[in-house]
Amino acid sequence: MASLYHKQSHEADVVVVGAGGTGLMAALELSSHVRTAVISKLIPVRSHTGAAQGGIGAALGNEEPDNWLWHMFDTVKGSDYLADQDAAEVLTHDAIEAVYRLEHWGLPFDRTPDGRIAQRRFGGHTRDFGKAAVKRSCYAADHTGHGILQTLYQQCIRNGVTFFDEYFLLDLLVRDGVCCGVVAMCLARGDIHIFHAKAVLFATGGFGRMYKITSNALSFTGDGPAVAFRRGAPLEDMEFFQFHPTGIYKLGILVSEAVRGEGGILRNGKGERFMERYAPTLLDLAPRDIVARAIYQEIREGRGVDGKDYVLLDATPVGRAALQAKLPDISSFVQTYLGIDPAETPIPVQPTAHYAMGGIPTDLDGRVILDEKNMPMPGFYAAGECACVSVHGANRLGTNSLVDILVFGRRSAAHMLKYVRANPWTPFPPEPAAESERRLAAILDRASGESQAAIRDALREVMMDKVSIFREEKGLREALQAIRGLKERYARVGISDHGHCFNQELQETLELGNLLDLAEVTALSALGRTESRGAHSREDFPKRDDANWLKHTLACPVAGGMELKYKPVTVTRFQPLERKY
Repeated sequence: MASLYHKQSHEADVVVVGAGGTGLMAALELSSHVRTAVISKLIPVRSHTGAAQGGIGAALGNEEPDNWLWHMFDTVKGSDYLADQDAAEVLTHDAIEAVYRLEHWGLPFDRTPDGRIAQRRFGGHTRDFGKAAVKRSCYAADHTGHGILQTLYQQCIRNGVTFFDEYFLLDLLVRDGVCCGVVAMCLARGDIHIFHAKAVLFATGGFGRMYKITSNALSFTGDGPAVAFRRGAPLEDMEFFQFHPTGIYKLGILVSEAVRGEGGILRNGKGERFMERYAPTLLDLAPRDIVARAIYQEIREGRGVDGKDYVLLDATPVGRAALQAKLPDISSFVQTYLGIDPAETPIPVQPTAHYAMGGIPTDLDGRVILDEKNMPMPGFYAAGECACVSVHGANRLGTNSLVDILVFGRRSAAHMLKYVRANPWTPFPPEPAAESERRLAAILDRASGESQAAIRDALREVMMDKVSIFREEKGLREALQAIRGLKERYARVGISDHGHCFNQELQETLELGNLLDLAEVTALSALGRTESRGAHSREDFPKRDDANWLKHTLACPVAGGMELKYKPVTVTRFQPLERKY
């Protein structure tokens, strides 16, 4: 089979894999100085950054007094003190400049009456180190991510970035411990392309498609972390996967907390504003892990709507005019998918798998690290949701994902530029495409076999049932056993389409292999952490345990499987305290 694949080689000083906000930000910074190629399995403007609704957090202080140190405190406290505080300081300090750079590039932010960037409240963001909520989210109605994506893409086109659209990542090339390129498949033709580079940045996004109910796009299948793991990189803090409190019931489509920031209220089946019991100060704008658990608790105690597993997001206090002006996309989603008018009828919502706090471990400059001693792999970088710097710790605050992609996309690019200028080319390893050809042949040459769709459905069910908001040892062990059984079935998978041109079945099968690997890492990491912290809630270990668990998990690949190692959390300004909201 492999001989059917025509192989092509390309050369660029740097290769960026992924064309969402992180990849475009990095490519824009690099392209003025070195030859830059961007590989994306999507047309760039279809990347998942475009789905971000609510805003980007920065302490501009345009509508209320604010300070980046308050933002840092909220980030650390929201992370349940697992964020590395040096990373949180970089994030929140540099956020201000990042927003103004977007403004200068033409992003159409909403404005205050005197013409400054408008800001609104968002979950977990406070003033004076937790005393009260603050308006910190800079927004463009409820399509801020879409605006960022379009703005960065336009600037990349202006700078002459070379794009390889609809190319699927297959492998990372490493020789003598040095990253020297990637292997990808052109989806239009099915042929293999080898990219030679001095430095590679993975900016491939998250992997929420391993859950049944998720806000993530179909493209979020963890391609970058899975490939990095197979090439020897550990994965950090994979047990921490955030469930956004308000996904559309049964569909998981996100209803941004911008609705609550504008005055929306969560109500249970009795009509009660139940967040008064769980977060009496911030109420509906408490951090996402707290609100998601509160919703599940209400449902478990029989206060869901009509005995079902959802509650209501009442947006009627926002008013029709504000919904149309500030939240038009969300209003349209609700009308399209539920057939209701949010100005008149509360929205049925349930928690939805939303964001991976864990991923490929990196330092503050985006360099991928290989062990608990923070040894980097030369030439290999990662940023955005596929990476773990760790700025989000055990729970990410809303709006900080858009800050992350800009701040650390730019910082990664800056270090890549230094690295490229200071280091020679590393030759390809022998037969650079051999492993990719073997994987493709194993699927395409099999006349029949297990159904990839059935395996995927079974994976999503087990992850949703046993590795979601609430966890315990028995369920996690059952999940691990089930996932490993699915991986055995996957080794016998067969597909009906054996063509090369836009073979969607082949692509989905490759993506499923990535999700299976990451699901196993997630379940094993969750089993290992015997405490509750942030998005990781163990019912058999309900307390946070700083004495034993104020540390990061590293799932390290070893022969025949993986082993868990740990490294300390960086604590600078803020000592761990009880989280009260």
